[in-house]
Amino acid sequence: MSDIAIKIENLKKEYRLGTIGGRTLNAELQSWWARKRGKEDPNLKLGEDYGNYGESFLALKGIDLEVKKGEALGIIGPNGAGKSTLLKILSRVTAPTEGDIWINGRIASMLEVGTGFHGELTGRENIYMNGAILGMTKKEVDSKIESIIDFSECRQFIDTPVKRYSSGMYVKLAFAVASHLDAEIMVMDEVLAVGDAMFQKKCLGKMGDEAAGGKTVLYVSHNMATIRKLCTRCIVLQKGQIVFDGDVEKAIDVYMENATGDLLTHYCFDGQRRSVPERGRELYLHSFDFLGKKIAKFSSLEKMRYGFNVEGFEDIDNVRVRLEIRTVEGTNVGMSESSDSFCIKKGERNDYELEYDISNLAEGSYTLRLTLFELNDMGIHKGFDESTETIYFEIVEDESNRTNWFPQYWGRVKLPASTIVACKRG
Repeated sequence: MSDIAIKIENLKKEYRLGTIGGRTLNAELQSWWARKRGKEDPNLKLGEDYGNYGESFLALKGIDLEVKKGEALGIIGPNGAGKSTLLKILSRVTAPTEGDIWINGRIASMLEVGTGFHGELTGRENIYMNGAILGMTKKEVDSKIESIIDFSECRQFIDTPVKRYSSGMYVKLAFAVASHLDAEIMVMDEVLAVGDAMFQKKCLGKMGDEAAGGKTVLYVSHNMATIRKLCTRCIVLQKGQIVFDGDVEKAIDVYMENATGDLLTHYCFDGQRRSVPERGRELYLHSFDFLGKKIAKFSSLEKMRYGFNVEGFEDIDNVRVRLEIRTVEGTNVGMSESSDSFCIKKGERNDYELEYDISNLAEGSYTLRLTLFELNDMGIHKGFDESTETIYFEIVEDESNRTNWFPQYWGRVKLPASTIVACKRG
């Protein structure tokens, strides 16, 4: 096993539905006492019930896996497939229900943006605290702190409390600390989704250098472009099981076939983890729907109608909507922001319906990401909340408008047609 970094045999993880979930211990005790007496739970929201209370759920169903030293392993699959659970077990955040794991080396894990950060502490103070959480000694941090600050690109704000950082700055600082830990194994869970394009490229280069230098990298992402750039091998998880293990391109093909198969029209984001802790605190995005559809498939000649349900925890006057559209492989196609804004009062829960022109999208499958944000007078965006899982839809050409379109040559955006406005005869 000298060349093996991680070996997993028959790994299972079971959760008990409903047994934990109250925001406080007092709420848990209230719920337990109500169930004990056969009364209605005072902490349930309208429409909820405890019909599945106490049922078991297998997040991982017997995983067998070997990862060699120096390998860059991609882990892909739909939400709920067990990717994050697997990484949490490897990082010792949670314990397995059954199975054996052998780990040869120290692990540096980054499972959530800003894990271990304290909003009241400065960036510099959080480097020391975060480094300690990740297993670094003070002497190690002292020797690397200048390099960490340079890599994070946050030197100007390093002595400012991180509660004033943007989500992108959170990502940069957190990744900088994790990437400078002297560990043999790096575990990353969708940590680059918030960073800007240049920093993503920088991080991928760093992770690639670490893998080339003999470190083992486990990388979870829904962005297939980054999986292609970084990984030398890829596994596909589906409902807690490995359904493919091998070549990266073949793994992506398997994932795409499974991911776009249902083309759902309803997505619920309740209780799901946000990309940064601040999201969902002032405005909470509960759900997203494609309206008037049984499956999310659209003709290029029709308008896309969609809606979402939001709840206000503060009075907000200028909420706008941003749509980010990508191919299913993760390539950026375009971004659209609503021309109108809406206001919401504290305690309100409203449904909004919007319409979007998709006529310039070429035939094919796409993903959509929705963000609710505010644009202030200085042109600075403040994100309130976002869709927490990948939303899929498909464009099909209307027979009366069909063209021979080759995305590998022309891309995914069809530019408007030219029109003849004048003719001067000689």
